[in-house]
Amino acid sequence: MQSRGDESVMVKMAEMRLICDREIPIQQQRIDSALLSFHNSLLSSKSKAQETLQLQEKLGKLKAELREAEDGLMKILAVKTRKEAKRMAMMDSISAAKARLEELKGVVEDQRARKDEYAAIISRQSDALAALEEMHNRNSERRDEIEEAISWYNRVLGFQIECGHGVKFIFTNIDLKNPNQKYSFTVRHENDVYSLLDCDPPLNDTNELINELNRNNGLFKFVRTMREKFQEAATCGNFPQVSSHEQDTSTISLSAPVSSVSTDSRSESPPKTKELQPVDLNRYSMKVNPTIVGRKEILSPGSTSSLRRSPRFRSPGSTSSTRRSPRLKVKK
Repeated sequence: MQSRGDESVMVKMAEMRLICDREIPIQQQRIDSALLSFHNSLLSSKSKAQETLQLQEKLGKLKAELREAEDGLMKILAVKTRKEAKRMAMMDSISAAKARLEELKGVVEDQRARKDEYAAIISRQSDALAALEEMHNRNSERRDEIEEAISWYNRVLGFQIECGHGVKFIFTNIDLKNPNQKYSFTVRHENDVYSLLDCDPPLNDTNELINELNRNNGLFKFVRTMREKFQEAATCGNFPQVSSHEQDTSTISLSAPVSSVSTDSRSESPPKTKELQPVDLNRYSMKVNPTIVGRKEILSPGSTSSLRRSPRFRSPGSTSSTRRSPRLKVKK
């Protein structure tokens, strides 16, 4: 029984040995193929590791290049930013310059307009100045002629004016026998009314003359007529005897057409004798002998300060121009 058991064991062991003998080459082959596969994998891993190292080196280089590129890009961006800022500043400057240019163009146009305006004003002023110079020259010539005529009045007619309570007109050279004898009358103008305050020597028809003076406002005609009456009375020697009461009541209360000569100086000081002056009395001028004064205007006797002036004493225009009017003929 034991031998049979040993034989079965031996048989099983033989079978197992056969199986092992068959499996050993197979496993050996498998091991060899595994070793070969591992060796191939190892070689592949080594090559991949080397490639990885190379790639890492390339990656490091690329990273360095990338950093350099980034630095360059930052520098380029900084330069671009500065250039853009400069460009914007330049654009703003150009815009400001254009605005300033437009403003200056407006200023230039305004200055040109002002220049033209000032040129026109200067031209007008030059024309006015030339006209004034011409007028001044004419007035200078007329002044010389007027002074000559005034000298003739003083020398030949002996015409003087005194200012006091009215205007006193004094004549000499009336009586050929006594040329130094004075003939005078005093006229007052107040409230547009002329009044005869005094007449020495007295004359006839003075009331009618005062009435006519208040109606016509012709003072120079009145003065001329009074001188003619003095001449007639001196020639005939028939001066009327008039009392002082009659003389004082010779005021005529007729309203004058226009305010003429202010014959009331409203001053109680003693009258002062004045020479002939070129003042516009009633806007009339006196005609003297043409052979002596050349038919020039004689405005009024005395200097410019001889009479207390009313509006009629002033010329209607400038002081250098006189309004022409009918002239007074004076008899010698």
